[in-house]
Amino acid sequence: MRETTVKYHPKNERMKQPYYQYLKEADQKADSTIDAIRKAIVRFEQDTGFKDFRTFNKEQAIAFKRHLAQQKSARTGQPISKSTMLSTINAIQAFFKWLAYQPGYKSKIHIPDIEYFNMSEKEVRMARAAQFKEFPTIEQIRKVIFSMPTETDVEKRDQALIAFTLLTGMRDSAIASLSLKHIDTSRDPVLVRQDPNEVRTKFSKAINTYFFPVGDDIRDIVLGWIKYLKEGKLYGLNDPIFPHTKIGQDKNLSFANLGIEPVHWSNATPIRKIFKQAFTSAELKYYSPHLFRNTLTDFGQKICKTPEQLKAWSQNLGHENVLTTFTSYGNIDPHRQGEVIKSLSVADTEDDKIERILKALELN
Repeated sequence: MRETTVKYHPKNERMKQPYYQYLKEADQKADSTIDAIRKAIVRFEQDTGFKDFRTFNKEQAIAFKRHLAQQKSARTGQPISKSTMLSTINAIQAFFKWLAYQPGYKSKIHIPDIEYFNMSEKEVRMARAAQFKEFPTIEQIRKVIFSMPTETDVEKRDQALIAFTLLTGMRDSAIASLSLKHIDTSRDPVLVRQDPNEVRTKFSKAINTYFFPVGDDIRDIVLGWIKYLKEGKLYGLNDPIFPHTKIGQDKNLSFANLGIEPVHWSNATPIRKIFKQAFTSAELKYYSPHLFRNTLTDFGQKICKTPEQLKAWSQNLGHENVLTTFTSYGNIDPHRQGEVIKSLSVADTEDDKIERILKALELN
């Protein structure tokens, strides 16, 4: 990426804001998606030295594409993936296609030049190829949970948080906005109602999630925490199930952790920090909360025996189509793939078990 002392272009900034508004209000994009698009556009601007968007031409597109392919991931230090390249380029192309129809830009931006961003067909296939994601095993998660200290309210909350994530597979942003009223402990299994009017669900969908069968001891941690909040802390139904950490001055007038307070987290950042600390303390590699969904998908592949069970498992993760679960989260690692092939028998084929499962995958 080219070095430049310029940090922005005033005219560019004035055009980006209405585009972000368009994405949010007209295209109904989520805030997280808009943030990713914003970063992609800034990346392009940095590469051009923050030139006016009206100077755009095919040479800029070709140069950016080449420079992007040479970039390394800040997290891994490895060359950025083809999928990252594709999502970045797609975001920039969509922006310039929108920009080309805006007053003052129609005569400046030559629409065919935007196509010069395109990656090769081979690169696109590589970007869209299913990638195996490493995720924690249930045994690793259990080790983390049961190695966590539980002396203070904050420690109890943190343990219950990780146990709850394993029980539900909920996204961290939804968990951060969850209240006690959304948990129906009178049901068996326990039901979590993700009301999109109050819970930050993906695509603002209403989702009913029952506790997954990952162990009564895991369930009891969460139920004990809920009981403690209601009876010990006198929390109401509108209070968060995972409260904010209260920070204040201790007797030495130093800022310190003073326990919990009935306030929702504003975002999922504190949740990820808790997970990272817990995995590190257990001397295990850190896995993000979202990867627990892969863990549960893998578990579901092993224990679900009928198409109906597969459908219920997928729906419990908030997916309307069972294919979403087993294509986005359920890639089988090579070793497990061999085990599955070995386990297949002539009897299985005669009973048409595979055919029934394939039909289930077509259900909506």
